[in-house]
Amino acid sequence: MSQTPKYFIVDAAVLPEIFLKVAQAKQALELHEASTVNDAVKQVGISRSAFYKYKDAVRPFNDMMHGRIVTFQMMLRDEPGALSGILNIFAASGANILTIHQTIPTNGVAAVTVAAETSAVGTVPEELAVQLQGQPGVIKMEILAGQ
Repeated sequence: MSQTPKYFIVDAAVLPEIFLKVAQAKQALELHEASTVNDAVKQVGISRSAFYKYKDAVRPFNDMMHGRIVTFQMMLRDEPGALSGILNIFAASGANILTIHQTIPTNGVAAVTVAAETSAVGTVPEELAVQLQGQPGVIKMEILAGQ
C-alpha cells in the first residue's frame, strides 16, 4: 500500500548536511551553473547516488508553498485596454510572463490564461490575483495551478 507523503517544515540549520547539499546541487542545475548531475554533485561534494536518493524529496519551503510558475485564468470583457491593464500589473509586480493564451471573444467576453514565473514577485500569488481582479474589464479571476 502506498502512503500519502507527509511533509514537515524544518529549520535548515538542523537538517543533515546531505539534504542541504542535494538542494544546492538541484539549484546549480536549475540555474545552469552545472550542465550535468555529475558536475552539480562535484560542485557541492556529494555522490551521484546520494543526489538521486534524495532529489525528489528535498525542496526549499518557498517552492513547495507558492510555486515559481503560477497559472492564472481570467474572463475579460472585450474592450480596449483590458488585456494591457492585466499585463501592466504583471510587469509592475516583477512577474515574468511565460505564456499567454486568449480565446476569440464570444458575446463580449474572452478567456485569458497567463502562466508566469513569480519568484521575483514581492507578494504571494493570491495577492497578485486580487490586484488582477480589481482591474477594469476583469469579470472573473482565478489561480489554476502553481508549480
